[in-house]
Amino acid sequence: MKNYSGKKIVIIGAARQGKALARFFTKRGAEVVLTDSRPKEQLGSELSELENLPVKLDLGGHHTDVLGGADLLCISGGVPLTIPFIQEALIQHIPLSNDSQIFLEECPCMVAGITGSAGKSTTTALVGLMAKTTFEMKSTRQKAWIGGNIGNPLIDYLDEIKEDDLAIMELSSFQLELMNKSPQVAAVLNITPNHLDRHGSMDAYIDAKSHILWYQQADDIAVLNRDDKISWDLLSEIKGDLISFGLNKPEGRANGTYVEQDSVWLQIGREKIKMFPVEWIQLRGKHNLYNVLAASAVAAATTLALPAIQSAVEEFAGIPHRLETVREVNGVTWINDSIATAPERTIAALESISEPVVLLLGGRDKNLPWDKLAELVRNKVERVIIFGEAAPLINEAIGPRKPGQHLKSVVTTKDLVEALKTAQIQAQPGEVVLLSPGGTSYDAFKDFEERGQFFRDWVNQL
Repeated sequence: MKNYSGKKIVIIGAARQGKALARFFTKRGAEVVLTDSRPKEQLGSELSELENLPVKLDLGGHHTDVLGGADLLCISGGVPLTIPFIQEALIQHIPLSNDSQIFLEECPCMVAGITGSAGKSTTTALVGLMAKTTFEMKSTRQKAWIGGNIGNPLIDYLDEIKEDDLAIMELSSFQLELMNKSPQVAAVLNITPNHLDRHGSMDAYIDAKSHILWYQQADDIAVLNRDDKISWDLLSEIKGDLISFGLNKPEGRANGTYVEQDSVWLQIGREKIKMFPVEWIQLRGKHNLYNVLAASAVAAATTLALPAIQSAVEEFAGIPHRLETVREVNGVTWINDSIATAPERTIAALESISEPVVLLLGGRDKNLPWDKLAELVRNKVERVIIFGEAAPLINEAIGPRKPGQHLKSVVTTKDLVEALKTAQIQAQPGEVVLLSPGGTSYDAFKDFEERGQFFRDWVNQL
């Protein structure tokens, strides 16, 4: 549906994606209805951004009468497809879409899409820096556009994007489960249990992630992780070429990035290219080495310049709320890893830190297993401070303290403020206080960024 003039478009959700869609469709002459389950009183800033647009609002619930005559229903990422409103739309044979799908349909330039259970924001931001640096070094008018699930929805910039630009797009499973168009370069970093509360099963989650590959063409490129079984199992979905990544050299003359002699290398057919020394990578942890290997593979797939890739790797210090060192106070280092909304991500954070750790765990559970994290906590962490809705579940997983285990104490607090005050009392010089909750923020905060910013502000007031 390229011509939206006069079409009736219903949008669910008045957050970032919904507002971007409202701007896009009203600009193209569509009749737009935006529906949100929150009442008017809870939508202050969102409403102020929409008041200058010719949009009809349906607030305080999704009322099915607004579906009458609709040509398209666009769904924001956080909205489950199982809600009655969407089910009614399906009964009425109203097509479903979202901002990412429409962006891919309309975008005039090459798109590199990046998904994964962990690391996609870091990888997207690093590829974005590699692309920006490439275009600056070339002194061209080309631009790199970075967004999607990270930053702003790219649909906001469609009118500015030129054919020879490059868009780098983070894609979540929520966005992908609806999509029937794939980016020209599609990267799957890893797939581990996540969002099972939303998708219902691991198979459904894998299915959603693999949509990034399903609709590629013969001249497109996939980027897969050789060391992640589920990502690598998606080989059968590839329609075009492959550039993989992993710690060891790819078999034969297969294309891919790898580590050898303390450097990152790229193999393309018969050619082996030394990209940069591993010591140039500023980011902590093995998981971030994988992110850099993935970013380097995507950079190769999009033909970015090697000097720009090298410069970006040296410069890149990470993004907020992802193993972000906030400050050191009285010999104690405070690290914000609020992005860790699943136990697997907390495991990755713990494995990247060599200092003794006081760990802040909690938030809302996503119906994910805590056992593996609990075992690591018992054997590596000095002290655990638990907070939030998932506290009983986490306590049960860690279990009572036993002789011989490394863990010295477990304290349960009512909320993050109390957890932070407890950490301030407990932490000793030379230790790290790590906020890597393993649960979502929705029991107390709008999102992980708000939770991370709260942690930052609190620590900066010490």
